[in-house]
Amino acid sequence: MVDILVRPENPSDVAGIYALTELAFRDMEHSAGDEQDLINSLRERGALALSLVAIKDNAIVGHVAFSPATHETGVNGWFALGPVSVDPALQKQGIGSLLIKRGLVQLQEMNAKGCILVGHLEYYPRFGFRVMPHLAPEREPGEYFMVLPFGDTPLQGRFAFHPAFYGEP
Repeated sequence: MVDILVRPENPSDVAGIYALTELAFRDMEHSAGDEQDLINSLRERGALALSLVAIKDNAIVGHVAFSPATHETGVNGWFALGPVSVDPALQKQGIGSLLIKRGLVQLQEMNAKGCILVGHLEYYPRFGFRVMPHLAPEREPGEYFMVLPFGDTPLQGRFAFHPAFYGEP
């Protein structure tokens, strides 16, 4: 992994992130096929709170997006993780994990309360995420909804993803 550079996205990365995300999710079983459009929508709405790219040999080979999430109690400081994209030819080499770990550290440095996601039950617990179906947004499958609180944040009440996740204004 010494040949992977992780850095924040810059304007010249937008087309590469789009292409990489489309390629990474193209054959995924549970993909809606619009993950690349979601990232652009979050960016256009100013809701791409943290966007990191992995660079290898001057090419974007990985990307992770974090966007603001809301909580029904009105507590701010929560973020949603995803999508995470890695070039299919380089998957299972730790690039996605590296991006997620770096992003979670940066969120903590931003004094975030925690992070939420809907994702693979065997992958995300390695980062500390726990399945919490009772906190899932109403339109999301509770059995895949996970939360990673930072600190002693009480966990009561439902979360919500940014409206861009549902194609809403």
